[in-house]
Amino acid sequence: MKNVMSSIHQRQQQQQHLLSDPNPISPRSSPNWGRSAAVFGRTWLLALLTLVVVLWVVLPDLRAPDGIFGGSKVAVSKWRDYTLEEAVPFVAKNGTLIVCAVSQPYLPFLNNWLISISRLKHQDKVLVIAEDYATLFAVNSRWPGHAVLVPPAPDAQVAHKFGSQGVMYNDVDMVWMADPFPYLEGDHDVYFTDDMTAVKPLNHSHDLPPPGKKGRTYICSCMIFMRPTDGAKLVMKKWIEEPQAQPWSNVKKSNDQPAFNWALNRTSAQLIKWVDLYLLPQVAFPTGGLYFKNQTWVQETKGLHVIIHYNYITGFEKKIKRFRDFGLWFVDDYAVLESPLGSI
Repeated sequence: MKNVMSSIHQRQQQQQHLLSDPNPISPRSSPNWGRSAAVFGRTWLLALLTLVVVLWVVLPDLRAPDGIFGGSKVAVSKWRDYTLEEAVPFVAKNGTLIVCAVSQPYLPFLNNWLISISRLKHQDKVLVIAEDYATLFAVNSRWPGHAVLVPPAPDAQVAHKFGSQGVMYNDVDMVWMADPFPYLEGDHDVYFTDDMTAVKPLNHSHDLPPPGKKGRTYICSCMIFMRPTDGAKLVMKKWIEEPQAQPWSNVKKSNDQPAFNWALNRTSAQLIKWVDLYLLPQVAFPTGGLYFKNQTWVQETKGLHVIIHYNYITGFEKKIKRFRDFGLWFVDDYAVLESPLGSI
């Protein structure tokens, strides 16, 4: 957990000068933001994901203080001071929290993702980790309490505890076609999806796949479910350590997904018997490289897809175009009625 504290402390230091600005718009306005974002990648989010699980369990009786959600106009200062300790018990439902991380340019993707989740009645479990102030204020002004800025590390007495609830992480370039929670069967520590495009049999193994050419697996780090167990805690610890051991540089552009794979490989059942990993079914959670490039497979498996990931394509406008081409861009027609954020 020392690594968790260190990672978030670094993120907190980056924000220190921004908090002194009486009218902050976004940490991205900082001249060093681009460089720091490249260096840290989503390592801070890995630490945060661990802490979200911890706090949801350790602070089950905490409730949002009176007044923070009251009234039609919420003071900006209140959302600046809104903490993870307040947000987790307010948002989590039925022992589950759904977490995403968003910056202002990707608010339309957040909205599209939320519409798909709202149709399955899980939107109230969503906590948005705002990467900038603009996102924090935009979400909470429309949906009070459902966004929190990347928080500081908790007290060590809190952080060392690990309880019994689950956290799902999603990237927001996804669409939920069906309820994913029935697929999280059993009591495994970590659930994840394969990023490979080769078609698997419907009854494929749920074990961690064998390593590829680079000596590691090709698991996607964009949709993960973790139970707060010792096994999941160890995976998170290893995941955080990987990019710290191999920091990003112009030569070695390390990022969170290879780090996640190395963490899984180094905690697999072959090495540590008590870590229980679970590969979700490909037919329900296909990678974008399969779903959007193999229409024969899509038609053969129609009705079995649960979460569609719009990866294997880069570029803001290109992603939106593909959403529209496949009839899965809901924002234009349904945001006002079906998104908790309305037409943001």
